[in-house]
Amino acid sequence: MPSARALALAAPFVVGAATLAYGALYEVRAFTLRRFTVPVLEPGSRPLRLLHLSDAHMLPGQHRKAEWLRGLAALEPDLVVNTGDNIAHLDAAPAVLDAYGELLDLPGVFVFGSNDYFSPRRKSPLAYLRGGSGTQAGGDWERPRDMPFEELRSAFTSRGWLDLSNRHDHLTVDGRRLAFVGVDDPHLEYDELDDLPADPSADLAIGVAHAPYLRVLDRWNRSGYPLILAGHTHGGQLCLPGWGALVTNCDLDTRRAKGLHQHQTPGHDASWMHVSAGLGTSPYAPIRVACRPEATLLTLTG
Repeated sequence: MPSARALALAAPFVVGAATLAYGALYEVRAFTLRRFTVPVLEPGSRPLRLLHLSDAHMLPGQHRKAEWLRGLAALEPDLVVNTGDNIAHLDAAPAVLDAYGELLDLPGVFVFGSNDYFSPRRKSPLAYLRGGSGTQAGGDWERPRDMPFEELRSAFTSRGWLDLSNRHDHLTVDGRRLAFVGVDDPHLEYDELDDLPADPSADLAIGVAHAPYLRVLDRWNRSGYPLILAGHTHGGQLCLPGWGALVTNCDLDTRRAKGLHQHQTPGHDASWMHVSAGLGTSPYAPIRVACRPEATLLTLTG
């Protein structure tokens, strides 16, 4: 029989192994719909329902995830915002288009993330804990962009979704004129920021980015965007229960790694910011701990 000392020494490893097994076998597939109310419309406005999708990291054969995603159309959102990292395999474009299904028939906007451009590379799941807070331009990202991002772009835009990669654009949604600004992935330093103010004639102005780097959030807050949407962080992916995220993989603080928060620069009104914890993972780090995969329904109100 093992001694008490041996059991005490083994306990942390047993707990750790059990936690990793739980994260890899259950939580990574425990898809969750989050709901928030965001007061960004004029007083007295009727609500507007916005579905925020991010970081699906689809692989061929992920039928459970695809079925759950297709079911989101039953929410009947007024607008879909997709903040990138849709695919995680060279042949996954048809899978993600099938998973989004009827959502592609709704008004929508999108930007891409690094994994829409570059195929994933093998790494340890614990590499996420090393995180890093800086932009990841150069290095591994200097290789050719081998993912079918142009196929995705063509499919999204042909269904009516607006490509916001370093662009301003407008949509009329439920009779309201919405102004958008977007950037290509800041994690790759693909973002091109300008000083144009938010359109004051719009019923609402929204900023859309894949990665919530502070230079982007600061610029859009100073430019008068009341709502900013991003993904990329995976909510920390490997989190401590009761504590939260350990890393964000960008320069955003871990307290705001996921969920609805505010962002404010000196002398300006605060912007509401929603960071999605996303729906997937890298195929080489298929685990989540205390951070379930998610989509979010934001009810925008007066």
